[in-house]
Amino acid sequence: MSRFVRASKYRHVYGQPAKRELCIDNVKLSNSAWDTNLIAASGSFISVNWNASGGGAFAILPLPSPFQPHSLPTKLPDIIPLARGHTAPVLDTDWSPHDDRVVASGGEDGHILLWQVESTYSFDDWGQDKWVPRDFEPVLRIGASARRVGQVLFHPTAKHVLAGATGEHNVKLWDLGAPEDPKAVLTGHTDAVQSFAFNFTGNLLVTTCRDRKIRLFDSRAGGEPVRVGDGHAGIKSSRVVWMGEQDRIATTGFSKMSSRELGIWDTGSLANLKNVTVDQTAGVLMPFYSDNNILFVAGKGDGNVRYYEFESDTLHTLSEFQSTTPQRGMCFIPRRALSVADCEIARAYKLTSTLIEPIAFIVPRKSDQFQSDIFPPALSAEPALTAAEFFKGVVKPANLVSLDSGAVLASTGAQAVVPTRTASAPAPEPIRMGTTEAPSASVPASAVASTPVSAPAPSAAPRSVPMSRSSTTMSISTPADDSSSLKEENAQLNAELREAREKIRNLELQVEALKANAQKAKALLNA
Repeated sequence: MSRFVRASKYRHVYGQPAKRELCIDNVKLSNSAWDTNLIAASGSFISVNWNASGGGAFAILPLPSPFQPHSLPTKLPDIIPLARGHTAPVLDTDWSPHDDRVVASGGEDGHILLWQVESTYSFDDWGQDKWVPRDFEPVLRIGASARRVGQVLFHPTAKHVLAGATGEHNVKLWDLGAPEDPKAVLTGHTDAVQSFAFNFTGNLLVTTCRDRKIRLFDSRAGGEPVRVGDGHAGIKSSRVVWMGEQDRIATTGFSKMSSRELGIWDTGSLANLKNVTVDQTAGVLMPFYSDNNILFVAGKGDGNVRYYEFESDTLHTLSEFQSTTPQRGMCFIPRRALSVADCEIARAYKLTSTLIEPIAFIVPRKSDQFQSDIFPPALSAEPALTAAEFFKGVVKPANLVSLDSGAVLASTGAQAVVPTRTASAPAPEPIRMGTTEAPSASVPASAVASTPVSAPAPSAAPRSVPMSRSSTTMSISTPADDSSSLKEENAQLNAELREAREKIRNLELQVEALKANAQKAKALLNA
């Protein structure tokens, strides 16, 4: 055993769960068997895949703090406002890194929906007398796939660029200003895409697949991957995360003997640099990388969160947060939203079957001064480029923000270069430009109504779309020949949709009342 202990400013980091009154209880989690994290967070809100009737839905809740009370009741009402719009279960959600009020959702119905929380929306009156839940309305609908959309992910530096993994074993990228066709389609997968991640600048994208391969793509060129390598040998789910500005990725998966593994890979050759056997548990490992070089790994079905410091291609074990309550999902918030006064270097939101629990990871220091050594600049909410610039080939470093002064500055890290294509990865095919999918004939028109979205004029180039925080509509250019009859039909469909949702809500209330009466009757019979 070495006589010396490796010096690290994060060596004593510990996880501090929030008190029960600071958690959110009575969560009705989705029963979908699709493997995602089930929860996502921005700097202001969290989204949770919800178990709801009448199609797919997810909940949007204000971000609870582990240090101070939130505006919601500790136990949520049985009926709450939901983001309804999918006609099948919601599989994944992701918040925009450039606007804390914008979230995208992908569902089993093959659609991607975009939502915006109004700046005037209030969570203060939930559960009070004469309170009527008001559901969220989507601002944009994209027919992404004839099957499903398993994962969605916003681009880290380009505003209004969204990627989604579809049931055709592809990853598609859209400019939300011109969402009729995907701008790039990443192909070459022979089975379902299990996870994907952008690099720091967003010009590269890596995927893990059920065929046990890791693929590296030029995210704008489309077509086949530039690198293909062998991943984890086990057949169970594998996840991937890019390790900040470094040309390294981290994956979690299973060995042939079903042991849980953690791997580090070089993106230039997709060679495995390190493989760590974690344990023999069956739950999927969820990796999260913080841009202060800390890798968090949480397991589904257990209550542990392991964390490592990555330095010089080596993973150094820091510690482990342990809990007897197993988690079904987890997410981390952007570092710009942390409480630096409490020396909080990361914050996770643990999702159990009925509870959302904040967990603060804290460096134990007593000084009241800003700790610059443990709080390097974080990713800013200010985008580095527009969607049009990104798809034209422009590459810019991400904007950073000082956690002390709030000043925005450009990253000085090296920009990733697209690797040379190998024999195992042929030259990319031309970008396949699809069309926005029309709703299935088996789905009622009232179930797919949304706010009107029109294509740009033929002479206009695609451009990014500014989204106002004070409005739930998206400003998109409209053709000159757009007829008023389409607007009237859309308004009628919206009215029918609202009426259908109101009926669903009333039925849910009746079901809850019947359940309560049944419980009372059972108690009387047992008395």
